[in-house]
Amino acid sequence: MKRSFPFLSLLLVLSLTALAAAQQQSDPLRPPPGAKVAIVVFEDLQCPDCANAAPLLEEAQKAYKIPLVRHDFPLTKHNWSKQAAILARYFDTKSKKIGDEFRDYCFRHQAYPGKETPYINNPDDLRQQAEQFAAAHKIALPLVIDPQGKLQAKVEADLNLGISIGIEHTPTIFVVSDKQQGKPFVEVVDRSNLYSQIDEMIAEAGGTTKPATGKKRAATKPSAGTGQ
Repeated sequence: MKRSFPFLSLLLVLSLTALAAAQQQSDPLRPPPGAKVAIVVFEDLQCPDCANAAPLLEEAQKAYKIPLVRHDFPLTKHNWSKQAAILARYFDTKSKKIGDEFRDYCFRHQAYPGKETPYINNPDDLRQQAEQFAAAHKIALPLVIDPQGKLQAKVEADLNLGISIGIEHTPTIFVVSDKQQGKPFVEVVDRSNLYSQIDEMIAEAGGTTKPATGKKRAATKPSAGTGQ
């Protein structure tokens, strides 16, 4: 019986490619399959400093045309952040764009001294704002949005993922790459260095992408303790 070694070789290559893709997908500090570099953030929708960071991360995403991967990391001291993350997951089922719009909506409606109403100060406020957001997007918001607990399980999976890699505060931001040599990620401690860290990671990953001319290359440093 003749053996088809080229066919076996092809199967081996395909298997290794699939394995590499699966490993990449399961690694939180790697970009999504097909991307060389990405921004990864662990965030809490009730965290004031997450609200400060969000516009910068979205601007960098657009400037470099790289993925922005958002993970839920609701802190126990916050009284509505976990439910907000579950609601965001519900809106994700309509479209990821709408889900992210709701996350940004929560950031804009956080309560703080001197903030004009409407704002979110408790779970009842959150529900009211979610209903207004849903109505504006012509989406029906059921009374019980997660009857089987599947959305909560996704939020908790993100939280456990963050704990497993040592996340202790929000926002925790990384620039990650698919490079095989050296450290494939760097934590963005000082957000004024975000663009330079993206430049370095793209160069190390063998890319040449640069942000569009005129984009901001600095950001306000995080407020001390706001996400702790």
